[in-house]
Amino acid sequence: MGFAMSRPEMEFDDCDIPEIKDGASASSRGNKPLLHLDHEVAQLTKLRSGPHERLSKDVPGRRESNVSVVKMLAGREYNFSRRGRFSAADRCHVLSRYLPINGPWKVDKMNSRAYVSQFSADGSLFVAGFQGSHIRIYDVENEWKVQKDILAKSVRWTITDTSLSPDQRKLVYASMSPTVYIVNVGSSATESVANVNEIHDGLDFSFDDDGEYSFGIFSVKFSNDGRELVAGSSDNSIYVYDLETNKVSLRIAAHTSDVNTVCFADDTGHLIYSGGDDNLCKVISVLWLMNLVIQRLNNETLSPSSNLSNHHCFVVEVWDRRCFVARGKPAGVLAGHLEGITFLDSRGDGRYLISNGKDQTLKLWDIRRMSSNATCSAKFRNYDWDYRWMAYPVEAVHLKHPGDQSLASYSGHAVLRTLIRCYFSPAYSTGQKYIYTGSNDSGVYIYDLVSGAPVARLDHHESTVRDCSWHPFYPMLVSSSWDGVIARWEFPGNGKAPSLVRHRKSRRPQGY
Repeated sequence: MGFAMSRPEMEFDDCDIPEIKDGASASSRGNKPLLHLDHEVAQLTKLRSGPHERLSKDVPGRRESNVSVVKMLAGREYNFSRRGRFSAADRCHVLSRYLPINGPWKVDKMNSRAYVSQFSADGSLFVAGFQGSHIRIYDVENEWKVQKDILAKSVRWTITDTSLSPDQRKLVYASMSPTVYIVNVGSSATESVANVNEIHDGLDFSFDDDGEYSFGIFSVKFSNDGRELVAGSSDNSIYVYDLETNKVSLRIAAHTSDVNTVCFADDTGHLIYSGGDDNLCKVISVLWLMNLVIQRLNNETLSPSSNLSNHHCFVVEVWDRRCFVARGKPAGVLAGHLEGITFLDSRGDGRYLISNGKDQTLKLWDIRRMSSNATCSAKFRNYDWDYRWMAYPVEAVHLKHPGDQSLASYSGHAVLRTLIRCYFSPAYSTGQKYIYTGSNDSGVYIYDLVSGAPVARLDHHESTVRDCSWHPFYPMLVSSSWDGVIARWEFPGNGKAPSLVRHRKSRRPQGY
């Protein structure tokens, strides 16, 4: 598949989009013009990553969109902005030109697949989880030395997710088990072997009525106050675990299939996004009044609207707890994906999010663009397909949801074999100007959020790149692959504008 963005259209100056060689671009498919996002989020992105107005004026009535760094520095010296320094948008305009595309440099190599990897909020630590029960925490500011080498307890299949507490002293890890484990990563010991030299406390997410049924946790996140955990599971449910009372405080049977991903909408923690294999992305208003919710619902499990339970509804659903208590129905829905959702990431403003789908598209959403209901009668799949071991059907490549309410769709990467993750680029250094994702074809893809243009493809690994993480402040990106390699990409500052990176090399067959 080539690169593409679904809608709408606009022309771009050559200076806005890097020259792309040896690969398809958004404009090369059917000789269509480059595409452009015409929405509020596009304007917000430009404001957060654009130069000061006085610096960007080229001629009267026209603004220069790609101001050079030299001109920016000169403008700062002459105090064009009347501030005597760069504004946050000026900084983003400069830093976003220097993408982490050089390298890579090897951080580590393990004999098992890397499934998860993330920078801490301040960028000082990097966490990587492997299928072979290992989790390593690296000290980024100390030459990437291993600060904590954790041998996990009772891992089923693989480490599916990890999460650092806000104070970066605790780490939780999950696997295909209803028990999540929590480790003290602030201790002095470098090695942490479960219940041998350090205790890994088990947090049981199962209910008494689960009986012998065992489920797995695909996604787990700390709340912003560090007092609760939110998790998505293979029993179609979202769980909230109260760390103070040491028990599950809420279980929401919000999906009709596996819940692959959960994340917070913003810093308040009031909204949770979730996505699953029923092709649904849901927004849940929590308000963290869990005890009150339990009392009002008489300890009954929350269930989705019955009219959605027996259909493949390709929608994003929005749940408001207050409406849910009253009617048991979602507050609204957003339609778009044709297959299951593998990962969600929030822009952090409680409005916009992106989702990776098994329909091979990455979609941008505005939760304010939702309807009160969705039609579930249409059947989009007339083929048998399993993303874990089959290529995406040729006949499905050009299928579109007739009621797609997403703001934009980005494609080119491959969402196959595993739950490929995607993210907004950092606000500090790029103004969230880009979105990036791993891919089954062993690469990392970076797209321009507004234009949809492919900005870079980082190609080094020999197998699926499931996760990747952009440093919150520096032009540095780390990719983790099923080949066991953790690779670091940087921009050392050679003055060149970002361009598409394609390292030519032979490909070895990828085993399942």
